Amino acid sequence: QVQLVESGGGLVQAGDSLRLSCAASGLIFRTYVLGWFRQVPGKEREVVATISWNDGSTAYTDFVKGRFTISRDDAKNTVYLQMNSLKPEDTGVYYCAARPWGRGDWKRATVYDYWGRGTQVTVSS
Repeated sequence: QVQLVESGGGLVQAGDSLRLSCAASGLIFRTYVLGWFRQVPGKEREVVATISWNDGSTAYTDFVKGRFTISRDDAKNTVYLQMNSLKPEDTGVYYCAARPWGRGDWKRATVYDYWGRGTQVTVSS
């Protein structure tokens, strides 16, 4: 049984930092890509960043490049999202997701098989 459990969200001020964690279990990790998505009310989930478990290659959406860093800890089966210089527009529910390596468009939520329940991030101005 696959489980993705997010933690680390909260309420911060603009310019602050947060680190989100996603503890994963039940996956054959080397065959999967894990990612973070963000969703705000009334909008679709949008990709933030992804990391390939087998080689550590990463991808970021434009609006977080230079501010967010995705990483993994093999020993803990955990993926992190370090978020620096947070802005109010970063507010949303952040979801951890997993898809098989090589499947489809990395930005499309529909190609991800497994999802966590999400963690709320609120950035005040």
